[in-house]
Amino acid sequence: MSAGERLAVGLVRGLHGLRGGLRVEILTDRPEQRFRPGARLFREGRDQPLTVASAAPAEPGWLIRFEELPDRSSVEELRGTYLEVLVEPGEELPRGEYYWHEVIGATVLDVDGRVLGSVIDVYRAGGAEVFVVRGEPYGEFDLPAVRDFIRVFAPRRGEIVADVAGLELSAPEPKRPRGRRSSKAGAVTGAPTATPADAASAGTSAAAKSPDGP
Repeated sequence: MSAGERLAVGLVRGLHGLRGGLRVEILTDRPEQRFRPGARLFREGRDQPLTVASAAPAEPGWLIRFEELPDRSSVEELRGTYLEVLVEPGEELPRGEYYWHEVIGATVLDVDGRVLGSVIDVYRAGGAEVFVVRGEPYGEFDLPAVRDFIRVFAPRRGEIVADVAGLELSAPEPKRPRGRRSSKAGAVTGAPTATPADAASAGTSAAAKSPDGP
């Protein structure tokens, strides 16, 4: 990420009050800096800056107001959009640190060189990053970004080597085929099985929009 590019630092989740308040999911490690009064942000896809009038933590996110958007009707269209900042000269990450979006797509190998899949998402849990990996033979699994599990971390060359022995992974069971109805009314050969829905991973929007976090 170089100077002049944009990073997503927040996602507008909803509205608050009648004076243009926004409930924002924070996608940055530096919310006090990014959302300080007077800071300029951009809504995704727009070039006109928005000036922060006020901002304060309000779990699970922040409440933010912009000078240019003084009432509820003026912020209605921001619902569900990303708030972005320009990367300024000198804000580039130091060697060895990466933005989440740089990790998305990296191939994950085990210590024997076998491909386990690729990173499809990143989220934060308990103060540490967790990579969501999808591939064969384990399907989708979480890979904590800690030294106990990561042997090589080189996302810019598209490679992560993981020691997955401690993850206790197992291949997902194949789905059982639905039974076919017999010729007799009401009879079913082989009862159909229910497949649980996939759990939604936190930070999906963040990863997709170049979040402001290493």
